[in-house]
Amino acid sequence: MSEPAGPLLSVRGDARLTVAPDYVILAGPIELSRGSKAEAVQAAAAALDRLTADLASLGAVALGVETERHRLTWSAQSATTRAEREHNEETGRYEPTGRVTATVAVVIAVRAFDTLEALGAVLATHEALNVREVSWHVDWDNPAWPEVRAAAIQAAIRKGHDYAAALGGSLHNVEHIADAGLLGGSGDGGSFRSAGRALMARSASGDGGESDAPSLDPVPQELAATIEARFTAAGVSLAGR
Repeated sequence: MSEPAGPLLSVRGDARLTVAPDYVILAGPIELSRGSKAEAVQAAAAALDRLTADLASLGAVALGVETERHRLTWSAQSATTRAEREHNEETGRYEPTGRVTATVAVVIAVRAFDTLEALGAVLATHEALNVREVSWHVDWDNPAWPEVRAAAIQAAIRKGHDYAAALGGSLHNVEHIADAGLLGGSGDGGSFRSAGRALMARSASGDGGESDAPSLDPVPQELAATIEARFTAAGVSLAGR
């Protein structure tokens, strides 16, 4: 193997690009308390049936392998029960009330953003549902990903040119292009990521109070790419330095 033409220059390249989200996830539990475990479970199941029926009226289907990218999907991911507890002002403790609370974790995914207004109105009518998180996402195969990755490489090349020029030389050859951390650095492996706000929505009240529709305004997402590059430089001279 021939020796490098000159010193090695190792740099990182970063790029960011803001894009529209591909889908939104709404997550939260159905929670209902009743006098017994059986009654609580039955009440939660009935509430889930009512919710899914209303979602079906908007075109929603149950999440599955074949429906992962359907315009509107729902899934009930877990069901649990626990003893209901309330704060006792005299003892300062949360003590059992003798009732049982049943909880069903519900996740709704929306790709058809034109249904968001109607969806918000539907969710506001379900008092047992508490939408606790609204998060926006970009697909792993979004067409913007190659663009931001290429921009990160170009940023590394520009930085390499700057370093070589500062040494009185120029870039000679590309030795390596790699995800952050793969060239022996301390990268965290998160070379490519999307960043967006996860919003806590105002949720429907489970105690009979007035309910509010959650805010469902699409939030732009930032795609970020970081790569590491290694170049050889030519014509480098340290004379006079």
